[in-house]
Amino acid sequence: MTSEKFQMFENRLLKNYKHRIKQAKRQNISCWRLYDHDLPEFPVCVEIYEDYIYIAEYNRRHSLSDEEHDIWLTETKNCIAGITGLPIENMYLRVRKRMDHKEEQYEKEETLPISKIITVNENGLQFKVNLTDYLDSGLFLDHRITRQMVQAQCKDTEFLNLFSYTSSFSVYTAAAGAKTVTSVDLSKTYLAWSEDNFALNKLVNKLAYQFIHADVKQYLKTLPANKYDLVFMDPPTFSNSKRMKDVLDIQRDHVELINDVLRAMKPGGILYFSTNFSHFKLEAESIHTKLIKDITKATTPFDFDGRLKRACFKLQKPV
Repeated sequence: MTSEKFQMFENRLLKNYKHRIKQAKRQNISCWRLYDHDLPEFPVCVEIYEDYIYIAEYNRRHSLSDEEHDIWLTETKNCIAGITGLPIENMYLRVRKRMDHKEEQYEKEETLPISKIITVNENGLQFKVNLTDYLDSGLFLDHRITRQMVQAQCKDTEFLNLFSYTSSFSVYTAAAGAKTVTSVDLSKTYLAWSEDNFALNKLVNKLAYQFIHADVKQYLKTLPANKYDLVFMDPPTFSNSKRMKDVLDIQRDHVELINDVLRAMKPGGILYFSTNFSHFKLEAESIHTKLIKDITKATTPFDFDGRLKRACFKLQKPV
């Protein structure tokens, strides 16, 4: 790859860094996205987690030999180090493969000799982040605003977090005074991680905070009507995990999932629904409420502006 290409990459990094570091400091944010495949020759996502950098290389076809790729990667890291001032030894690389089946998000990747697990802060709360072992770090930065939005409505509510992952939304609501917080996920690994996040924030109340290992699609059928005030649901696009009774396809199944949640909510209750499916179409006419608002733009953080690959909706159960 030519020096001109690396100069283009360095220029883009510098432009992004200058703009976003100001925003991050202004908002007191220490974890944010610097770059996401802005240039075709540099198919990487770069995220800053305080004093560390997480680099996800998208697995794309290229004409580089292994030796050329190693040189490219070294120079890419040098560019990132030069712009951010963070050393290469504080950078951790994962390869993000194209996935047809999102069940893989639950599988541990081939790890480095030593796992790198750190604790980071977001809005006065602490979260465990794993920079080496999984496809994702454990904290979805694109939902930073959504977490605050949910938190602002959670006091004295019965809160339900579906497909809870590492339960960052649950931590936010528990810390802000939700009456009960229930986190449901198919992965025991992520539920244990969720409990670690609660422990980091000294949120200890086994009666009020529950972590449920279950297939959400089936679990919703077991819930009583009119129970929850506030729900957050962020399903995978597709899953055919062996731990599930049925295949989950979010385009096909979202109406059933949302209607099951609405049934389990109290009148006037709020559901925040998010999906990463890039071709998602909300079938509003089949959903049991007309109180639906697309809040994708309102929940887009500064470091994802113009490059957000998810949709988010706010739905309210009729009174």
